[in-house]
Amino acid sequence: LCFHVPYSALTMFISSDQKERDSATAYRMTVEVLGTLIGTAVQGQIVGMFNAPCIHGPGDMMSEMNVSLSLNQTDHTISLQHTRVAYMIASAVISSIYILCAIVLFFGVKEQKEAGRLQSEPLSFFQGIKLVMGYGPYAKLVMVFLFTSLAFMLLEGNFALFCSYTLGFRNDFQNVLLVIMLSATLTIPFWQWFLTRFGKKTAVYVGTLSVVPFLILVVCIKSNLVVTYVVSFFAGVAVAAAFLLPWSMLPDVVDDFQVRNPESAGHEALFYSFYVFFTKFASGVSLGVSTLSLDFAGYISRGCSQPSNVDLTLKILVSAGPIVFIMIGLGILYSYPIDEVRRTKNRKRLSSPWSVLCHQS
Repeated sequence: LCFHVPYSALTMFISSDQKERDSATAYRMTVEVLGTLIGTAVQGQIVGMFNAPCIHGPGDMMSEMNVSLSLNQTDHTISLQHTRVAYMIASAVISSIYILCAIVLFFGVKEQKEAGRLQSEPLSFFQGIKLVMGYGPYAKLVMVFLFTSLAFMLLEGNFALFCSYTLGFRNDFQNVLLVIMLSATLTIPFWQWFLTRFGKKTAVYVGTLSVVPFLILVVCIKSNLVVTYVVSFFAGVAVAAAFLLPWSMLPDVVDDFQVRNPESAGHEALFYSFYVFFTKFASGVSLGVSTLSLDFAGYISRGCSQPSNVDLTLKILVSAGPIVFIMIGLGILYSYPIDEVRRTKNRKRLSSPWSVLCHQS
């Protein structure tokens, strides 16, 4: 969080032009998703070689004697200790990449110090909450971001279990996740073009809704690996829109706030910090909902198979639940007031010398 807030808020300080900010956001999110892809590949390949043996439940077609013999034969090759070491190695590799990227950011990015921009007095935590959450367009955008993020985090967090148990592709789920992230990385430039051509609100609707038919398809048809990869690809397309578009819309809200509150400036970090907070909040809610739901359904950790209630729960978590949250988020987006006309007016007012003089006075 200490890294993500200033890193994301830096968009407002490397340029004052809306087009340049949108372009910088597209590049930032492309590399961010690419980093997620690399992290998924690194951890998946390292940990995948040291998976501990699954535990056979009472429903499996194997006697307890054979189970004991099987576990005894595999424990000396792959144990929980091996899995623990694999996770530690993967964490070390990813942390090294994280540090390298932070060094590049520190020495390679320069902020534009705007001498003409006045800074308001520092605000307390509660004053900051009142300031940013009391601004209507920001509150609506945060709610849209919260529900759409929750939808895709539910999908991503449970899709591996869904592939392993419900679809029966236990040895392919790592590749499925890679397809999702690769598709997201490759389609971010497309969504950047789309939002400049048709507008950001339209891009959010099209990008987010594009995944809904495939979420329905994956739980309605019989298990098929090819269909799963197709669904994964289009899920990645929607993930790209979910990654890029909310962050691309946030600078517009900050500009709109500055136009309507010229006496209150220099609060960009507040807008970005609460945005990041709600991202982490959505992640925590997604994890809690998934854990509690699977626990109530009787999920068996490391089980070779799961009860039928777990299969039903996974279908809800990767299909019905995300669709409901997507619809709620898009319903809120309908009343989001900053369209392309308003963005253009804000850009002209902020770029004109007269508005700068008024702002300084």
